[in-house]
Amino acid sequence: MNETLELTKSKGITETGLKWIALVTMVLDHIHYFFGFTGWVPEWFSMVGRLGAPLFMFCLVEGFTHTHDRKRYFAKVYGISAVMSGLLFFMAYAGVLVRPDGFYPANGIMTTFVILMVIWQGIDWLGEEKLLPGLAAVVLPLAWPFLASLLAVKFPALTNPLGFICYAFVPMWGITGDSSWPVLAMGLVLYLFRKNRKVQVTAFCVYYILYGVVYMGWMASYLPDFTWGQLFTRYYEIYGILAAPLMLWYNGERGGGHKMLFYVFYPAHVYILYALSWGLYLWLH
Repeated sequence: MNETLELTKSKGITETGLKWIALVTMVLDHIHYFFGFTGWVPEWFSMVGRLGAPLFMFCLVEGFTHTHDRKRYFAKVYGISAVMSGLLFFMAYAGVLVRPDGFYPANGIMTTFVILMVIWQGIDWLGEEKLLPGLAAVVLPLAWPFLASLLAVKFPALTNPLGFICYAFVPMWGITGDSSWPVLAMGLVLYLFRKNRKVQVTAFCVYYILYGVVYMGWMASYLPDFTWGQLFTRYYEIYGILAAPLMLWYNGERGGGHKMLFYVFYPAHVYILYALSWGLYLWLH
């Protein structure tokens, strides 16, 4: 059996194997995301899909930690993020290529990856006592949304160009979606505890309980029909914790082949599914 996909207890699973699981679960989630308007796609597609982001984040930590060329590694992710985020800007603010019902893909995980890699490098610089570049790399990405908002308020004429810059060239995190602070926090937890796998996965589980139960429960409790059981049926971020056993199963090996597939597949599948959903929407209406 190809060791990339080996799942036995003795051999564990490689990084490439984890990426394949993440890819499949992500596609299920996105099928529900793009075709949810039909009512045909079951909710469990997105429940299973909650494994995708944690597994890709875990693999990103491994890749960033062990790559021989961080600049090249960063450039690949940054390039994808810039193109997708630039297109998202025109969809959101100019209505370009927006589905007739007003829907457009707001997938921003690559933006979070870009921000996190800068912060991770800053953390490493601080560990090497390179205080100035380290502090700049950690603090500036975290402070950028607030600085950009202040600039937009002080100089209203800069709002649109600044918005494009924030989307495409100097990406910033937000409060919802793939580029939100909870995803950012997950990436920081996985990186800070990366040197001890059991501690790393334990910290990841603690994070997910705080996020998926405490935070989501607190936010949803303001809704009139909220019940705690809805954390498993409607506000089900907690299912991401199921990525923990797979992280423990990881055998520390990279796995073979498919290096560029994961870079190409993400933007390709997003826009293919979007185009198909657009066509189906027109056919149904």
